[in-house]
This record gives sequence, C-alpha cells and structure tokens, in this order.
Amino acid sequence: MKTSSKTLVGAFALALTSGVAWAQEDATVAFLMPDQASTRYEQHDFPGFKAEMEKLCPKCTVVYQNANADVALQQQQFNSVIAQGAKVIVLDPVDSAAAAGLVQLAQSQGIRVIAYDRPIPDKPADYYVSFDNEGIGKAIAESLVQHMKGAGVPEGSGVLQINGSPTDAAAGLIRDGIHKGLENSGFKTLAEFDTPDWAPPKAQEWAAGQITRFGADIKGVVAANDGTGGGAIAAFKAAGVNPVPPVTGNDATIAALQLVISGDQYNTISKPSEIVAAAAANVAVKFLKGETPEPKTTLYNTPSELFVPAVVTSENIKAEIFDKGINKAEEICTGEYADGCKKLGIIQ
Repeated sequence: MKTSSKTLVGAFALALTSGVAWAQEDATVAFLMPDQASTRYEQHDFPGFKAEMEKLCPKCTVVYQNANADVALQQQQFNSVIAQGAKVIVLDPVDSAAAAGLVQLAQSQGIRVIAYDRPIPDKPADYYVSFDNEGIGKAIAESLVQHMKGAGVPEGSGVLQINGSPTDAAAGLIRDGIHKGLENSGFKTLAEFDTPDWAPPKAQEWAAGQITRFGADIKGVVAANDGTGGGAIAAFKAAGVNPVPPVTGNDATIAALQLVISGDQYNTISKPSEIVAAAAANVAVKFLKGETPEPKTTLYNTPSELFVPAVVTSENIKAEIFDKGINKAEEICTGEYADGCKKLGIIQ
C-alpha cells in the first residue's frame, strides 16, 4: 500500500495547488450530499469543497444541501438549486438509479453535473470524482484474508459480508471488490447482507441474527464501511463474544480509528474526503471557465478521476493517520483509548 499512499498524497497536493488561474465567473455551484448516517459530509467533504472553491473562484456562491437519505428530498433540493441558478451541481446521489433523471434534467438546461463519490450508471454525468470503490472493497477483503491466514485460521472457515445500501452504486462497486478479494481466499462466505441506507443499527440487527445462526463459525466480517462494521462489532459484544472476530471498515471515522486502536476493529480505509472534494472543485471551476477537464479514466461512460486510498490497521495507523496529520492524537487518544495509543507509540 506504500505506492497507493504516495499516489494519494501526490494527488492531494495537485488538487490543492492546481487552481493557479482563478475563475472570474460570478456563478452558483451546488454541493448536494446524500445522508447524515456518516459524519464525513459535514466534517470533511463540504468544508474541503468550500475551501477549494473559495481559493479558485472567490466570487462564486456555494450552496450546500444534505438529503438525509431521502430520495424525494434530494429531488426537491436539486430543483431548488436549479431555480437558484446553479451552473454546476456536484451530486452524491441517495439513489444512483433515480439520479439519472436529475442528470438528464440538469443537462437539458445546460447545467453541468459532477457525480461525486457514488456513480450514476444509467445516465453519464459530465464528470465523476471519487475514490476507487471497487479497489476499496478488494483491499479491505484481502487485508482481512491475510490477517486471518497469518493468525492460523484454517481454510474453509466462514466469514460474514456486510455491504452498503442497495440503492448506492458505489456500495455495489465495494461489494464487487469484496467478492474479488474473497473469491480465492480459501474462506467461505456464510451470509451476505445489503444494509438499507448504510444504517449501522440495521447492520447490527442483521449481524446479531447471524451470530445466533452461525456462532463460533464466524471467523471474520468484511463490512463495507465503518458504520456497518461498528454495527457488527456492537452485535458481537452484545452477544458476549470475546474476543470479537476481526472486522473490516472504510472511511477512517474517529470511532473506527478508536476501535482499531483498541483492537475491536481490524482495519479501515484512510480516504481524507477533502482530497476528492478539492478535485471536484477544480473540475467545477474548469466547467465554469468553459474548459473540458481531462479525465484520468472512464467509468460508466463518464470521464472520471479515481483516487487510491490506503488500508489502515494497528500496524500502520500511526504512520497513515497521525504522522500525516489526518487526525490529531488529542481527538482520538481519549479516555479508554489512551493506553492503546501508548502501546502503538501514538502518544508517550
């Protein structure tokens, strides 16, 4: 993962410095996010996008809305920003299929749409910016497999797979990546679940049922993000399972980093959302200038830029998270997690 990490950092630096020529357009740009189940949108994505827009287009107006996992609400918000005169809409869709109609509506009026984080397969947006979601799924699964084999878990042992929302195309890519990471592992998937709205309580409820069903046969859990992974961990703890089998995650939330430090979660994915947000702002400003952003790749017939993130475990959490300044020790190493931070050399 060293190469991927360097690629990520390099891309971040480029995203933050590429807007030397400022856009002069006095335009409105909308940033529409899908839900509040994850804290990332308010804490990282929008602040990162707004900061980069202020650098690149100080006269632009940035409108932020969050649909709170409500498809109808996102439709209303989309219509609202069109009415407000948005020239570019950055859209992270609640429902990837339903978003096709939104893209068509905007493009029919000459409005550019940047698909953000979650792709829109049925109607190509003008650009797509995200982390490599299929690569994320494959990486967390392969990391878990290597850990289980290193721990001497015998071939043929079982794992659970907890996917994200069935209406989220990005969740489908993560799911496909997990399948690839597990297919030649020698381990078998006992059961698989698509978590509605990525809701941790729904993941916890499902995991509790599988613990009752399979018990000690569960030797690991591949969860698509930190929320679903946290739900699984809570289910094991409620069932009195000790130690909790290794559980994956994705997003490097504060709660997940603390669980990695305590040993309750095996891995997560470090993907500072500000990286993708800054890239989306750069694309938006190019559109405002009448330029055509150069794609790095293509996904679902959409010009795209996909960033490669790093897998984080207790072995590299200090280097990937704290040494790089993504999080500060004082916000993670609190209370019961202080001892774990000391053991990992994060604090003295």
